[in-house]
Amino acid sequence: MTDKRIVLTTASSEAEARKIARFIVEERLAACVNIVPHITSVYRWQDHVEEAAEWLLVIKTTLASFEKVQKTIAKLHSYEMPECLCLAIEDGSPKYLAWIAESVAAPLAGEAPTREE
Repeated sequence: MTDKRIVLTTASSEAEARKIARFIVEERLAACVNIVPHITSVYRWQDHVEEAAEWLLVIKTTLASFEKVQKTIAKLHSYEMPECLCLAIEDGSPKYLAWIAESVAAPLAGEAPTREE
């Protein structure tokens, strides 16, 4: 087991996905965010089955930065309750795992931005 994590979230548009991804990487909360376009999500919301086109974000980060990633997603996202799942990375390429560690800064105190920022 490592301290590296994959965080999954979805966005309602390409623009929203890019905004979230760029902010997270620019702030050194993640080493990389993959944006997977044009997925279809089928889900239950307020007792109705819904279907929507979304963009999937695959965020590579560390356990220490997860809380700030989660807060950032919540503040930048348009959804009332955005998906934010944290998956442990059991093992991986040592060089790639080291790159994640080097790319993600130790979290600093402070708040995540507001949607308007």
